[in-house]
Formats: sequence, structure tokens, C-alpha cells
Amino acid sequence: MPFEPPPRLVRALGETHLSGADGTEGNGGSGEWLDKLPVLAQQAVDLRELTVERVQAPGGRSSLVVLVGRADGTPAVLKLAPERARPESERAALAHWDGRGAVQLLDDPGDAPGVLLLERLRPDLSVRSLPEAKALLEAAGTLRRLWVEPPAGYAFETVAERTGRQAAVMRASAGADPEVAALVDAALTAREELLAGPPEERLLHGTFRQSKVLAGERSPWLAVGPDPVVGECAFDLARLVRDRVEDLIASPSGSSTTRRRVKRLAESLDVDQERLRGWTLFRAVESGVRARRVGRAQDAELLLEFAGWL
Repeated sequence: MPFEPPPRLVRALGETHLSGADGTEGNGGSGEWLDKLPVLAQQAVDLRELTVERVQAPGGRSSLVVLVGRADGTPAVLKLAPERARPESERAALAHWDGRGAVQLLDDPGDAPGVLLLERLRPDLSVRSLPEAKALLEAAGTLRRLWVEPPAGYAFETVAERTGRQAAVMRASAGADPEVAALVDAALTAREELLAGPPEERLLHGTFRQSKVLAGERSPWLAVGPDPVVGECAFDLARLVRDRVEDLIASPSGSSTTRRRVKRLAESLDVDQERLRGWTLFRAVESGVRARRVGRAQDAELLLEFAGWL
């Protein structure tokens, strides 16, 4: 099959049948989308007169990425995602950023929802390949460029809405799994306090981390794969705090390094340190509980130990 989805994508979409990555129930039609994927991909290629090079592997956890060439020979990337992954929200954010800090959107939606044609970056070279200190610096600089006023006319999901769904699933998990109850209580309390007085809201990447920043031609580093949301900047930065969590856990000074990282990132991007700590706690516990729920025990252990340091 020319558009065979990589095992990583199939596995990740299968996990959504147990619990959605954003706290929603069911698989959101992802199984049906996988069945139709070869036809959808071929239609998208034919419509745009693209030449297929190969499917990117291992690829992402929510979309099929195909390396293609345009009719004029320009290299590009064709991305197909199920409705659950909110591809039209991604399209709206990329169009608003218009290449500033993020990958450039190359076509309009036309009549093919869930299909995006993007500029080709270097999928083999992300910020994560740099030494840790340099990686954090470059990633933070990229993230700063994305924090802009939301566009008029598009109702992006808010941080309160997204984390509200996640919080509901976390409460249910804590009831069924007493081992995580204390951390879940702390995370939910932090969320309530943070939402009681949020600072100025911006358009956020939503799922930012070092591996989401790739090398490009027109700019050294550009962000890819947003799941955009509108809210405070500390929410976006929180995911970056725990990058390379496996190295942090393995280090004897991991807990102190984490606290220094929170302080350094907050200061470098003018974000309140306590708000960053609070959102880092919530997002780490949410990810850890979700990993535990779908059977990724090792990931869960790392994330929950990290959360305990906060």
C-alpha cells in the first residue's frame, strides 16, 4: 500500500479508543479515518498534482506525513489528520502566523478538510539534537514568536475548555487508582487557582516541545504540529519544562535541575514563575495519568515522578 500508516500512528490512534489525548471519550472516528486513509491521501496527491517521495516514519502520533514534490519541483509536505486531531484549527493558526516562527502553509482548504500542504523542513533535524542548554534557548526563542493576538473570526479552543475535559478524566482516574490520587488533587487545585486569575491571553502552540522545532531554509528553526489553543503563555511553556524528562529522572540532581529550569525559562520569556510551575504540574500529571490509563507504564512512572518534584 503506497500510503501505509506507520505503526506509531496506528498505535497512537488505537490508544484514543481507551481515552482521548485531550480527555474526550471514544476514538472520534479515527478507526474509520485509518481505513479511508489510502484513498484520502491519493485524492489529495492527485488534486494538487504532487509527486510522492515517501511516507515519513516513524512520523507523528496524530497524522500521516508524506514527503512530496510540487508540480514546479518544490519539495513540500502533505499532512493528513483525522477530525479528532483538529486539523482545521491547525490550519487557521498556521495561516495566522504566516510563517513567522512556524512552518508555512502552502495551500487553502479547498474542498479537502483534514489535508494540509506545508513547506518542507528538515524532519531529521530538530532542536532536540542540540546540547540541552542550547536546545532550550532556541526552542524558547521560537515559542516567543508564536505568542500573538488570536485572529478575529476563528473560535479557537481555550485553555480552560481543554483542561476542563482533561480534569474530568483525571478525577475519574484518581477515584479508580488511589496511587495517583494525591498528585491529581494537587494538579486540579493548581488548575483552579490558575484559571481564577489568568493574565493576558495569546494564541498558543498547544503542544510545544523541542521535537516540534525543526531546521528550515528560510529560518534556522520553525515550529510544526501545533494543536492551537488560546490562553496564557505559561500553559504553552509548561510542556517545554519537562523536555528530556528521562534524563532528568536519571540525574541525581534532577529535582534541583527542574526547579532551575522553571526559573530560567520563566525569566527568559517574562512569564510568572509560580504560574509556570503550576501549569507544569498540571500538564505532567495529566500526561502521566493518561499514560498509566492506556498501559504505557514506564512513561507514566517518569512523568509522575517528575510531577512530584514540583
